[in-house]
Amino acid sequence: MKKRILLISLLVFISHNILAQKEKPNVIVIMTDDQGYGDIAAHGNPIIKTPNLDRLHAESARFTDFHVNSFCAPTRAALMTGRLSDRTHVRTTINLRNHLHIDETTMAEYFKASGYQTALFGKWHLGGNYPYRPIDKGFDQWVGHGDGGVGTSSDYWGNDRMNDHYQRNGEWEPFKGFSSDIFFKETMNFVKQNKDKPFFVYLATNVPHDPWNVLKEWRKIYDDEDRLNEDEKDFYATITHFDENLGQLRKFLKQQGLDENTILLFMTDNGTAKGERIYNAEMKGKKGSQYEGGHRVPLFVHWPKGKLNKGRDVNGFALHVDILPTLIELCDLEKPKTANLPFDGESLSGFLYDKPVNENNKTLILHSQNVREVPQKGLNSLVATSQWRWIKGKELYDIKKDPSQENNVANLYPEVVKALTKKYNEYWDEVKPGYVPYPRVVIGHKDDREVWLTPDAMVHDHARQKTAMQSYVLQKKISAGFWPIEVEKKGTYTFEVTRWPKELNHPMIERLPAVTSGDILDKGKPVMMPEGEAIPIVKVRLRAGDTEKEVEIKKTDTKAVFTLPLEKGPNLVRAWFISEDNKEMGATYIYISRD
Repeated sequence: MKKRILLISLLVFISHNILAQKEKPNVIVIMTDDQGYGDIAAHGNPIIKTPNLDRLHAESARFTDFHVNSFCAPTRAALMTGRLSDRTHVRTTINLRNHLHIDETTMAEYFKASGYQTALFGKWHLGGNYPYRPIDKGFDQWVGHGDGGVGTSSDYWGNDRMNDHYQRNGEWEPFKGFSSDIFFKETMNFVKQNKDKPFFVYLATNVPHDPWNVLKEWRKIYDDEDRLNEDEKDFYATITHFDENLGQLRKFLKQQGLDENTILLFMTDNGTAKGERIYNAEMKGKKGSQYEGGHRVPLFVHWPKGKLNKGRDVNGFALHVDILPTLIELCDLEKPKTANLPFDGESLSGFLYDKPVNENNKTLILHSQNVREVPQKGLNSLVATSQWRWIKGKELYDIKKDPSQENNVANLYPEVVKALTKKYNEYWDEVKPGYVPYPRVVIGHKDDREVWLTPDAMVHDHARQKTAMQSYVLQKKISAGFWPIEVEKKGTYTFEVTRWPKELNHPMIERLPAVTSGDILDKGKPVMMPEGEAIPIVKVRLRAGDTEKEVEIKKTDTKAVFTLPLEKGPNLVRAWFISEDNKEMGATYIYISRD
């Protein structure tokens, strides 16, 4: 009898937990890349067509004073962790300074610890090798970019958003179609497969960031608009095409019976990249700026079951670091065992449900120094509160009275300047952005996948060089530098050093012919890849730790292969191309595998 009672109790417990899991809200966080607050018709833009964003705006709690970083990777780090980006060691978009620190716990890890199925479709930009990949940071599924975006040296060669290769769980795979279409389609496939379980999807499109590669049919509605230049037409057309995908996703959720209990959150990663001339919602600045137009962006929160489906402006001061604490509260998420770092953000539920909120202690501190190897205190800095904007340690704006930031009132409010300067100095001394160690790519890890060292993840010996893009790799001058690695397991490792990435299988010393995207040449705007310059390489030198070797190169060689024993622990990898006249140039790509 006792066994029967225990069995019944166990079944009731299991049933209750299954039911509780099913009742948990699903979550889809949608982030576009380089779309500003003013690039939405519902925000007053007189030209752009965004009917589905406008509808979502009309059916959401929409924040009018929501802020992120002014560049993409730092925003993504803050969103994923609930912590200011400097704390996460993500402060630029390239050269390893966009790699999320391994001690950080992501939004996906919170959802995963709470029984959710998790997926990322689109742009990660927080690391492409272990242990920085999405699948290392809580995502069950991943399709998209890892370390950068379209056309970066870590991207699949020749990607231009149409018929590209993306990584599926760390392996390159060809896809047919336009990038946004693919990421939305993957999202809907994932949702359909997991509709009976709670799911979390981070849908981070790589549009409207350039290159646009816009089809003529998408551009038609803007072709006769004389107020737009050619780039602005492409930029707006890409947003409108994204908008169509958003409409299809919302229709799909309704068809699947998931629209009522899915939290749909829309935001962007920084201010506009191309739309500020046409309409910027009376803000000063754009992407990269410390002024309002660089970091104030849209945030829509839609959740019918949570009574967040009626259009309502939320005017409170809110930040990207608040999103994770908000979702933890709304979804009753469990804390992962690895989570031991404090949040900078706090839940926005008070704003969402008209409860009293104290905004006095909320502060955003950021730097816009994307081209500096070592950050400089005060340079391009922002300290923002609900009322004040203290910029570069020189300019003070009362944002309530002066939303366009036309009047520097620093001389009128010395006590405010003193208080904000104190906040900034304390933050700088605590975080020490200038003394952050380099992140290290791990080799010899448990899944033994090949590690790919690329120019945009290189630390340069001197001033930062232009090696982040594939177009720079095509040039003859290549900066020398090094890659920090961590050898997880002692052993013998193979290093394949090459001028061109593996997928090209092209002789190292030969030029690369110019390429036009042929897939859509008759339909849209082609993306050009200029001719690559030839380098008369005769030798390749590789150094890992204290070991250095040279290999001679034949005309037909596509790579130089080295075999080196490595001890467990931290190490540095360097490689050079040596020309006929004995000049040294930094190598571009290295592939490392364990024998």
